[in-house]
Amino acid sequence: MVALVSTVAYLGLEARSVEVQCQVAPGLPRFAVVGLPDKAVGESRERVQAALAAMGLALPPKRITVNLSPADLPKEGSHYDLPIALALLAAMGVTDAEQLGDFVAVGELALDGRIVASPGVLLAAMHAAGEGRGLICPAAQGAEARWAGDMPVLAAPDLVSLLNHLKGVQQLPAPQPGEAETPAPGPDLSQVKGQETARRALEIAAAGGHNLLMIGPPGAGKSLLAACLPGILPPLTPGEALETSLVASVAGTLEDGRISRARPYRAPHHSASMAALTGGGLKARPGEVSLAHLGVLFLDELPEFQRTVLDSLRQPLETGTVTVARANAHVTYPARVQLIAAMNPCRCGHLGDPALACSRAPKCAADYQAKVSGPLLDRIDLHVEVDPVSAADLALPAAAEGSAQVGARVAAARARQVARLDGTGKRSNAELDGDALEAHATPDEAGRALLMQAAEAMRLTARGYTRVLRVARTVADLAGVETVGRIHVAEALSYRRAAPRA
Repeated sequence: MVALVSTVAYLGLEARSVEVQCQVAPGLPRFAVVGLPDKAVGESRERVQAALAAMGLALPPKRITVNLSPADLPKEGSHYDLPIALALLAAMGVTDAEQLGDFVAVGELALDGRIVASPGVLLAAMHAAGEGRGLICPAAQGAEARWAGDMPVLAAPDLVSLLNHLKGVQQLPAPQPGEAETPAPGPDLSQVKGQETARRALEIAAAGGHNLLMIGPPGAGKSLLAACLPGILPPLTPGEALETSLVASVAGTLEDGRISRARPYRAPHHSASMAALTGGGLKARPGEVSLAHLGVLFLDELPEFQRTVLDSLRQPLETGTVTVARANAHVTYPARVQLIAAMNPCRCGHLGDPALACSRAPKCAADYQAKVSGPLLDRIDLHVEVDPVSAADLALPAAAEGSAQVGARVAAARARQVARLDGTGKRSNAELDGDALEAHATPDEAGRALLMQAAEAMRLTARGYTRVLRVARTVADLAGVETVGRIHVAEALSYRRAAPRA
C-alpha cells in the first residue's frame, strides 16, 4: 500500500507542492527517505521512529520507503517530519489516508511525539488556501496560520491529539488569528535639539520613502535621528503587514502569530557579512535587506562596512528585490527598503575642528569617504551635513514639534501619493520612474531651468537627475501643492552631492 500526504518546499517566498509517498512492502526491514533530502530531512527517520515509539507504536518489520515527489526538487528543513509520520501511519493503517488528502501538513517532531514549530507556516497556509485545502501545523503556530484566511487549520500539540481528532475521539480547538501588535513607542523627534536641516531632511525622507545619508562628527545625533524615523512613518497597510510577515515567517522570527503594523527597523553591525546583509547561507535565508522590507535599513558607520558588502546593496536598492543564486537554487526575496546611513566625515571624526582634527586632514577625509563607492552614493537621494551640537543647544527647551506633528504631515503627503499612484503598483515617490515620473514630477518652466542649470554645474548622472525630481515631488507634496515649482527643485538640489571633478 502507498499512502500520500501533501506538504510544501520553500523557495524564497514561494511554496511548491511536495507529495510525501510512503510504501510499506515485504522485504528486509529498513526505513529509507529518498527524493533529494538534505541532512535535516534525512534525520527525520530517527525523529519519526522515536515519536511513534513514544505513542507505543513500533515500525513494522518490513521495507519502508518514503519518497518526496518531485524527486528532482531539493528538500530542506525539519517541517517534513510531520507529513512523513502521517504518511507512515496511513500506510500502517493507523489513520485514514483519504482524510489526509484534504490537508497540507508541516511541522517538526520531538522525540516524545510533540509537534514543534518550524519556519514558514504562514507561507504554507497561504499555499494550502490557494489549493482549497486545510493545514495541519504545530499548535504554537496555529495563530500564524489563521492569517492566511478562512480555511480549516488543525493546530495540534502532539501526534496523539492529532490522531484522536482525525478519528473523531477528541476535538482540537480552532486557533484564532494572532494579535496585530501595537507599535512600541520609540525616540521622539522632540528629543532632537538643533539640527533643523537634518530634521527637515528626515521628514522629506519619510514622506517620500527616500534614502538618506547623514554625515557628521561623533555625538551629533545621527543615530538618534535615525531611531526617530519609524515614529513618523505611516503604519503598514494590512496587505503590507502580510508581506513583511511572510518574510519573517520564512526567517522563523514571527512569534506567536503576532503581526505588527509597525514598519521593520533593522540596524546590522558594520561587521555583517554579505550573506547576512543580502541573504544566503547554506539554505539561502533572507538577509537584513529583506527583513527590512517596506521598512528602514539603518547602516551606522557606513565606511566601516566591507566595500563588497556595501556594493551588494546597489541592485536591491534599485530593483526592490534581491536574488540569492546558489548552485542548487535561485531564490528571490523582496527588498523594498528605505536606506538610512550615517558616517563620520573622516576617521577621527573631527574634520573642520582645528582643535580636534588629526594631522592628516583633509586627506584623511578623502581617503575615509572614498571607502563608499560612487555608484552607491548616487543611489542615496538625500545627503545632509549634521553639525556638532553645542552645550548651548542642549540647554534649549525641547522642540515645539515632536514625532506626532511631523508624522501627521508625512501621513498627509503619503496619502496624496497613494491617491496619485493608485493602480500603478507603486507606493511612494521613491519608486517613480518612466512615464509616471514624467507625468507627476515634471517641474514648471522656472523649476526646469534651474534643474538643467544645476545638472550641468553639479554634473548629475541620469540617476541623480531622476532622484532630484523624485525628492522635489515629495517636497511639493509636503507643501500641499500639485505642481513642482522652482522652490521645490531648489530644496531637492540642496540635498544632492555634486560629482567630484577629476
